[in-house]
Amino acid sequence: MMPSYRRLFELDGRVAVVTGGLGILGRHFCRALAEFGAHVVVADVDGEAAEALATQLAAAYRVDCLGLACDVSEEASVEALVARVVERFGRIDVLHNNAASKSPDLAAFFAPAEEYALEEWRRIMAVNLDGVFLVARTVGRQMIAQGHGGSIIHTGSIYGHLGSDPAIYEGSEYLGVAINTPPVYAASKAGVAGLARYLATLWAGHGIRVNTLVPGGVASGQNAEFQRRYAARIPMKRMGEAEELTGALIYLASDASRYVTGQTLFVDGGLSAW
Repeated sequence: MMPSYRRLFELDGRVAVVTGGLGILGRHFCRALAEFGAHVVVADVDGEAAEALATQLAAAYRVDCLGLACDVSEEASVEALVARVVERFGRIDVLHNNAASKSPDLAAFFAPAEEYALEEWRRIMAVNLDGVFLVARTVGRQMIAQGHGGSIIHTGSIYGHLGSDPAIYEGSEYLGVAINTPPVYAASKAGVAGLARYLATLWAGHGIRVNTLVPGGVASGQNAEFQRRYAARIPMKRMGEAEELTGALIYLASDASRYVTGQTLFVDGGLSAW
């Protein structure tokens, strides 16, 4: 009998948790997982909006979805999230550690490195790195107890691996605020990839795979000048679109990548190939 390669990508009946599920990328990730058959848990700080998206997904894709409030920087909130998911579904098969913070104070977030406030650094790290660890630790413990493995995907960033080109940011703005690549963002995303490699080797014996999905720049409120300058640095000469990341996620979540762990998958239009 010929094998079915298409079935390698199917997620029918699997339970997938997405943190930061309401974000620019998060909504696309949740939809893609649901379309491929997963029961999706939309986790975000806004529980009401998470419930609304889960209801939409369930109706559109005929899967069982759940929306839950979760602050990934708070240990008790993460523990409650995992307990609620297990109570509802009995298991967790896929974790997409996608939550990240830009900070409510954009001026502080985009402050020059020489003037960056330690308070702001710690606020961002609490979500971008501490939160990734807390969720991975808690879900990993659950996956080990289940005894049938699982897939954990971290959302990284090109700036966790590459230096930032200051020329891109001349005249560039995000929602009306002058922007750059904040040092805390680069450091936190580098930490995310390092943590993924560590957990990949630590938990491989339990059948748990851990990988990092690294997006390139995606249009999300930057002004035209930024988009022009950024596109000029990309071999494909354009910014990415959110939906272009979903194929890589499905690959990493599914059995199509069952022999892939500890890897960093760039979806960046070729930027990292320069």
